[in-house]
Amino acid sequence: MGLVKISRPPEDTLKKRLKKDLGQNLGAYVMVIPVLAFYFIFSYKPMFGAVIAFKNFSPPRGIFGSPWAANYGFKHFMDFFKSFYFGRTLRNTVTISLSGILFGFPIPIILALLINEVKNRYLKKAVQTISYMPHFISLVVVCSMVYLFTGEKAFIVQIMRIFGYQGTQNLLNIKEFFVPIYVISGIWQQAGWNCIIYLAALSAVDMELYEAARIDGAGRWRQTLHVTLPALTPTIVLLLILAVGGMMNVGYEKIILLYNNFVMENADVISSYVYRRGLVNGNWSFSTAVGLFNSIINFLLVVGANRISRRITGKGLW
Repeated sequence: MGLVKISRPPEDTLKKRLKKDLGQNLGAYVMVIPVLAFYFIFSYKPMFGAVIAFKNFSPPRGIFGSPWAANYGFKHFMDFFKSFYFGRTLRNTVTISLSGILFGFPIPIILALLINEVKNRYLKKAVQTISYMPHFISLVVVCSMVYLFTGEKAFIVQIMRIFGYQGTQNLLNIKEFFVPIYVISGIWQQAGWNCIIYLAALSAVDMELYEAARIDGAGRWRQTLHVTLPALTPTIVLLLILAVGGMMNVGYEKIILLYNNFVMENADVISSYVYRRGLVNGNWSFSTAVGLFNSIINFLLVVGANRISRRITGKGLW
């Protein structure tokens, strides 16, 4: 059996095609340049700084002049694994993230389904606007509002006392209440904004599918189960994989603004610990090692979630 020889296009033909494509899509390429520059400067270039995790970094000496850490560069990782804060910060990070996914992830989907059922155009726009307005409120303002709403004389505490609550202090000073307050305030701030992508997916659903379902005798609930939700499945799977992949990325800003010594046991997460050790105490190498460990776990979670999704639903990021 003879071998088939694949001919390569002449170099001058390839140059002509590239030149033609560049001439036709020059505007698009120019628009992409700032995006590529952003990711190169702020995402790829800083990856080189991860080598600090394996060194005893000193700013005057720089990255190249700083000596390597003991134990083949893994000293800071081993110190973190052996420390008291390893178990606490890992437990709190996973607890807060899982609580956010468990209770926060379905809310935008439900909200999008409810908004989609509103037939009055003006009412629909009003509900959308009101629901995603909290997203634009500064995080500092949101945390200040949380302090006001959870104070000992706040209306939330007064309502809780009607149902038997006997506490006399701010709810944020009680460690058992920190995670619920953190998750609920996050849902209130982001649910409306996150439902926009689901509404966009719903707008692409073919209306003939609903008409066919009605002809078959399906009510609104059956239409939601057999038409709407299957249409949302690819979007739900994609966002769920991203949510699981970012499970270790609990933002330190909100944690630092809300926590105090009374709730530190349940509120301290990996990102807030990195902030304290790196920026406050100046232990650059140790904090970089902890952050690198966090990033590796996130990477493994993304790969694992995508593989599981592929096996169960046949859909994934890649």
